[in-house]
Amino acid sequence: MRIEWTGWEVPSLIANVAIAAGAVLVGLVVHALFMAVGRRLAARTPDSIDDAALALAKRPLRWIAAAIALAASRRFLDLPSWANELWGLAAGFIVPGLIGWLLITIVRVYARAVEIRYDIAVEDNLRARRRRTRTTILSRIGVIAIALITIALMLLSIPSIRSIGITLMASAGLAGLAVGAAAQPALKNLIAGVQLAFTEPIRIDDVLIIEGEWGRVEEIRLTYVVVALWDERRLVVPVSRFLEMPFQNWTRNTSQLLGSAFFWLDPTADIPRLRRHYEQVVRANPRWDGRAFVLQVTDTKPDAIEVRVLATAKNAATAFDLRCDLREAMLAFIRDEMPEALPRRRLVQVDDVLAADHPARA
Repeated sequence: MRIEWTGWEVPSLIANVAIAAGAVLVGLVVHALFMAVGRRLAARTPDSIDDAALALAKRPLRWIAAAIALAASRRFLDLPSWANELWGLAAGFIVPGLIGWLLITIVRVYARAVEIRYDIAVEDNLRARRRRTRTTILSRIGVIAIALITIALMLLSIPSIRSIGITLMASAGLAGLAVGAAAQPALKNLIAGVQLAFTEPIRIDDVLIIEGEWGRVEEIRLTYVVVALWDERRLVVPVSRFLEMPFQNWTRNTSQLLGSAFFWLDPTADIPRLRRHYEQVVRANPRWDGRAFVLQVTDTKPDAIEVRVLATAKNAATAFDLRCDLREAMLAFIRDEMPEALPRRRLVQVDDVLAADHPARA
């Protein structure tokens, strides 16, 4: 088949290709103009959320513009019957895929906006950590749900698959039992991840003691949590572990902590003098947050006493450094100014004991 155009007979294949290419070119030009206007408007706002939204939406919007242009040019194309069927099949695949891609982009734009707006690098970041944690988990659940629905819609566009859908639904019960039994650990952690988003036993940037390790929550996935340990190792823990087993959360309500250090001293040590010097040391330390401090004798033994010092700090890392500072300062003071306070083992001669028990023999 040929098409007459201004006196020229153009083959339909060339005409179709030219029309489709022209439509795609127009769609890309419109997309480029839209993005240019969007960038100019975003540059006028101090917030960087719109910049992130444009950056994430650029690629899916480009493909959507091309798809819309091709759909608009369909009425001008001269296609045989087999090409029409192929066009419909491709549209059934492409359109749901592009819509799903756009919806996933919207979810990611929202997650990115929350990440930008709620900064966890500030001092009082409890509210920010709560929003970041919940948004991170729910956005990943949303992405998975959108992807599954998109794939289902794409497969349903195939007539052969649509015709066997009833059979698949009839056997879905047995298949679901088999898959559930085989994937029980994964499903368990997946459900635990959803619970974690609402119950919030942990949040991003929380400080934990888990499996005997001190670390900070670095990343929360649907089925596992990555904890950055103090020595730069990474501890990967299943999500269900945080709902079934006990662990320590040092920043559940606030990041402020009470740090402690212990000393074993001689029973004759001058505790009031130590307490006065400890007060000077704490007040001079910039890591102390000004809330509280104390020095107490917490235990006694025949040859030593246990002295505990406490001081408050704004967060776990600062509390650890403060404990080290206090321990070093008090040990230096005891060594230089009060060496008699160091633990000593006393030995008594047998003759002296006998003389004390039997004065007549002496």
